Amino acid sequence: MRFALLSAAALLAFATATPAQAAATSYAPLPPHNPYAGPDGTATMHGDTGSSDATPLPGPGAGALTSHRTALASACPTVLVGGDGLPVALCTAIFGLTPTVHLLDPATGDPLAELPIAKGSLLGGVYAYLDNQDRLVAVDGDRNLLRIAHRRTASGGWELYVDSSLSLAGAVPDGDSVVGVSPDWQGRVWFATGGGLVGTADDRTGTVRTLALPAGERIANSISTAPAGTAVATTYAGYLLTADADGTPRIAWRQPYDRGPGRKPGQLSWGTGSTPTFFGPATGTDYLTIVDNAAPTENLLVYRAATGEQVCKVPVLRAGGSGSENSPIGVGNSVFVASTYGYPYPKLPADAGPSVPSSGSFAGGLSRVDVRADGSGCDLKWDNTVRSAAVPRFSTADGLIHTVLRRPLIPGTDTTSILDPYYYAEIDPETGGVVRTKFLGAGFVFDTLQMVGSIAPGGVVLQGTTTGVLRITAAR
Repeated sequence: MRFALLSAAALLAFATATPAQAAATSYAPLPPHNPYAGPDGTATMHGDTGSSDATPLPGPGAGALTSHRTALASACPTVLVGGDGLPVALCTAIFGLTPTVHLLDPATGDPLAELPIAKGSLLGGVYAYLDNQDRLVAVDGDRNLLRIAHRRTASGGWELYVDSSLSLAGAVPDGDSVVGVSPDWQGRVWFATGGGLVGTADDRTGTVRTLALPAGERIANSISTAPAGTAVATTYAGYLLTADADGTPRIAWRQPYDRGPGRKPGQLSWGTGSTPTFFGPATGTDYLTIVDNAAPTENLLVYRAATGEQVCKVPVLRAGGSGSENSPIGVGNSVFVASTYGYPYPKLPADAGPSVPSSGSFAGGLSRVDVRADGSGCDLKWDNTVRSAAVPRFSTADGLIHTVLRRPLIPGTDTTSILDPYYYAEIDPETGGVVRTKFLGAGFVFDTLQMVGSIAPGGVVLQGTTTGVLRITAAR
């Protein structure tokens, strides 16, 4: 998932709720805990270092819901929660586009402290994770690998500060920027750049090692790590990489995919929109999945993580718009893919290029694909036109998919406008049906812009928007 920024006028509106009851379902296991990352479900943008987009934490539960918007004048694609329960958000200011780290009050969502960091590209500084000391790990626009911690001040308040910094400028060329970071099981930080460079950085020793992927291949999404290695999806192929003893990356396998005739409307690059997702019924990392960019209908691709052998290629998002900029959910034998085709991003990366076709409407779409128990292939279980406006998150605790819906201002159409209403939604993974919604608000300040929501302890959903963070909880 990636994001863009919007600066325009908006309106506020009243809140309503239409709660429904959904039966919990068991899905397991999640990827194994990475000892160098924070809590599972809240340590990375996609929940864990395997990017499962699943969490062991439950959502708000049955009953009435309430929501609160924390206005930060920033788009907030990354909202994480450490072992101390304090939310940490990495946002980009609307004015000036400066990446800024915000520490939030876990009880209210109100800001406690902030720390601007050096500005880079549109996608640089978007992806980050929390380490096992609750420090935010990110690469700033000056190509410094930062670990940003928080602490109490002498006056009883809070402050954010750079606890450590390692320059990657000797390894990352001028004009390139880091678009993804994730720790491996040896404590090194893997990183990937837009220009197609992958590397490891050990800030305990200062060692940095890199590998350039084939010329012309760019990386436009984040990366994922599992005990078997590091998964990277370029604009041409999916990879699993491992590292030598000194940290030098090596290609374990490479699988090219159909990148289609061009970038589709509602995508930010020409190629897959997926952060690679580890999932599986035995270890939680048996398989690796991305979507391709085939036209007119894209496919879910599933590989055996150990070998790169393709398990299946299944057409998805057939009922709505067949294009996705989002990381799939992967849990147990199931994968869920959400469409972003036609989503109206207000700003694109400088190298995005024209879309093919030149425009498209946001029809929505959500598909479920299951890998067969014997691993012989995959089957499409259901396919619908749910209009998800965020990267969906699956809770193994309540058995529901949690997301935000963007509904049209004119019911029954697939148009979009800056006045569209937004609804928190819970979806039954067995059927794809929406079982409960809660009106959040209307207008650009509530636009979730295909960003990820995190489920925090206590049944709290923290969802980034173009202008801040929404906090959705059970009504007290």
